[in-house]
Amino acid sequence: MEDRLRKAHEDQRRKRLASTPPLSSSQRQRVVQCPPPQICYIDMPQQQEQHYETQQHLSSYSVPPHPPASVQRAKPSAKYPCYNCGKTGHFSKNCLALQRSQVPVPVRGYQRQIKKKGPKKDPTQKEGRVHYTHMDQILEGELVLASTFLVNGHPTVVLFDSGATHTFISRSYATKHGYHIDSMRAKYHITAPGSPIDTNQIVRHLRLCIGTENFYIDPIVLPTQGIDTILGMDWMKEHNVLLDITSRTVQMKSNKSGKIMCIHLPNRKHLSPTVNATEAQQIEKIPVVSDFPDVFPEELPGLPPDRNVEFRIDLALRMAPDELKELKIQLQEQLDKGFIRPSSSPWGCPALFVEKKDQGGKRLCVDYRPLNAVTIKNKYPIPHIDILFDQLARAKVFSKIDLRSGYYQIKIREEDIPKTAFSTRYGLYEYLVMSFGLTNAPAFFMYMMNSVFMNELDKFVVVFIDDILIYSKNEKEHEEHLRIVLARLREHKLYAKFKKLCFLAEGSRFLGACSVGEGGSGRP
Repeated sequence: MEDRLRKAHEDQRRKRLASTPPLSSSQRQRVVQCPPPQICYIDMPQQQEQHYETQQHLSSYSVPPHPPASVQRAKPSAKYPCYNCGKTGHFSKNCLALQRSQVPVPVRGYQRQIKKKGPKKDPTQKEGRVHYTHMDQILEGELVLASTFLVNGHPTVVLFDSGATHTFISRSYATKHGYHIDSMRAKYHITAPGSPIDTNQIVRHLRLCIGTENFYIDPIVLPTQGIDTILGMDWMKEHNVLLDITSRTVQMKSNKSGKIMCIHLPNRKHLSPTVNATEAQQIEKIPVVSDFPDVFPEELPGLPPDRNVEFRIDLALRMAPDELKELKIQLQEQLDKGFIRPSSSPWGCPALFVEKKDQGGKRLCVDYRPLNAVTIKNKYPIPHIDILFDQLARAKVFSKIDLRSGYYQIKIREEDIPKTAFSTRYGLYEYLVMSFGLTNAPAFFMYMMNSVFMNELDKFVVVFIDDILIYSKNEKEHEEHLRIVLARLREHKLYAKFKKLCFLAEGSRFLGACSVGEGGSGRP
C-alpha cells in the first residue's frame, strides 16, 4: 500500500516539475541564499501511520518524496523535509533526532575492566611538590625570597617557596649539624625538578629564629636537596605568612606581641658564595699580604704545634663502592699528615661522608652522636651574629680570612685521643687533631681564636669560629690592621686559605649571612 502511495506522489512531482520552467544561474543563486519560506508540515507519529494504512482513504496521506540531486546540494527548505524526522530546515544527515539515537552507550563491564587494570594506590603514600632543590635551578633574574636565618643556632640559607607543599631540609645539612633524623610511617612522593623524590625521613622540632621570634619546624628530609631549608605552604599557612615578591618582603604575625612582622629579604646575589676578587691574582701582587706568604699555604704542613689549648673530651654506614674508594684515599692522606693513626681503642663511631659546599667533593666525618650523648657540654659562649655585626656600623673597608681546615689546627689531649676512635671498612683509627662532629669543638675553637686576637677583638677584628673579619674606616688604616692580624696568624702558626681571602672590599660576605657596606651593618 505504501509503495502505491509513493508511486502516485512521484507521478505528481514529475508533472509539476515538467510544467515549471528551469531557473537561470542567477535565480538559482538567489534561491540558495534566501531564507526558506515558512511552511509547516504535520509530523505524524509512527503509530498513527500504521493505523492510517488500515483505512480506505489512502490517497489523503502521502510520504514526502526524495528531492532531486540538484536540490540536495542546496540549503534545506520547507519544500523538502528531513527523511528522518519529517521536519524542515535541515538535511537528514544533520538530524538531531538521528544523532541522539546513535549516541554510543558505554559498556559497564569494559569500564570495570579498565579500572581493574590501573595501578593500586598505596594508602600510606602521600604526595608533595617542591619547585627548587638547588640554588642553581633558579634562573638569573628570577624573583625568589631567600635569606640566612639561624636554625638551632646555625646560620642557614632558608628559601620561602610558595610552590612547595611542605617544609624540607637537606640531608647533608642535617647530617653536618648532627640533627636527629627520624623515620615516618607514611612515604612521601615529592615532585621535584629533574625526577621525583621518595622519602620517609623527617627532622623534628628545629628552632627557626627570625629576628627576635622563635618558630619551630618539622622539615621532611630530601636526599638530593642543595638548599639548606625550604619553608613550604604548610608552615606559611600555619603562621599566616604573606609574601610580596616585588618589595621582597615577608609578613607574618608575631607570636609574642601579636603584631605583624615585616621582613625585607636581600637580593639573590647576596646568597651566592662570595666571589673572590683576588682569586686570579698572585699573592705577591697584594700589598701587606705579600709579606706573609707562609700564612696562606696550599695545604696544612702537618700536625699543628703544641698550644695552650688542646681539645679534650669529658665523659659523664654502610658505603657505596665509589665512597669506599674515596675513603681509602682520604684515610691515607690523613695518615701521611699525621692527623689520624691506627687505634685499638674500645671506643668506635661510624665514619661517613658529607658534601662540601664551597668546592664540591666529599669530606670524611664521624657520627659522634653516641660519644656526644655522654660528653659534658662546654659552656664557653659562642658570640651572637647580631652582636658581631653591631661592631661594623662605621666601617667602610673590609677583608675576610678563612682558616684552612680550622679544626685540624688544634691537637687533642693525649688521654682523650682514644675517645675519638672511628671504625671503617679498612680498620679502626683515632684522631690526633680535633675532628668535625664533636659536640664541644666549636667552643674550644672559639676559645683559641679569642685568645689569639684578644687585643684586637671589637677594635678592628671580629671572629666567628674559623672566620676572621677585619674592618677599618679607610684603606691606609686597613692595611695596618691587616698586617697585625696576619702577624698574629704567623706567630701562632695558624694557616689560612688564600682562595677564600677577600681583600680591601667595600662590602663582604661574612658567615654566609649578609652583606655589609658603607655606613651600615648587615643583618641576616
